[in-house]
Formats: sequence, C-alpha cells, structure tokens
Amino acid sequence: MSLTDILSPSDIAAALRDCQAPDSFSPKKFFQISGMSKKSSSQLKEIFRILDNDQSGFIEEDELKYFLQKFECGARVLTTSETKTFLAAADHDGDGKIGAEEFQEMVQS
Repeated sequence: MSLTDILSPSDIAAALRDCQAPDSFSPKKFFQISGMSKKSSSQLKEIFRILDNDQSGFIEEDELKYFLQKFECGARVLTTSETKTFLAAADHDGDGKIGAEEFQEMVQS
C-alpha cells in the first residue's frame, strides 16, 4: 500500500507546494492540506506504518528529516529546525521519537 492509496495525489501535491521553501513546513497545515486530518484512525495507522522506514514502531528524528520525500521522491528534506519542531510537537512522552498514538493524536488535534 502507498500513501496515494489513502490520500489524494492532488491533495499531496498541494500540501508539498505549500511548504517548498526551507523553514516553511508546518505539520498541522500539511496534515490539513494533504487530507490526513480527515482520515480515520485505521487509515492514520497505515500512514504511520508507511512513514516508519525501519518498521520500529516509531518515527525517529532521522526519519522525520525525509518526511516529505515519503509523499514525493523529489520533495525537499526538512531543515534541522523543522525536524526538531515537528518532533517536539508530537513527542508527548519525551522519548525522542514519535509513536503511532502520538502521531495520530497530533494529526487529529
């Protein structure tokens, strides 16, 4: 399964266009534009599984850098500040990584 099985390719493209410039990425805005914020819990779990490169059950900081590239191969890498802000916004238990529940909570809030 791929992200385009869950999200509309045109919504993904619009979300990526919105954050092309370095330091312009906002997770909340990206989730809204891409349509992720409207998806069910089971769909968000599947999206999380796709984003979890090493299938560890967590999205770590090094995986977050390449977050946009999971949506489109040629997308830019997140800047260090964007990555740290994204991680801090979702990592509620302070373990330095984002679990599936933390991800779902962030997308749906």
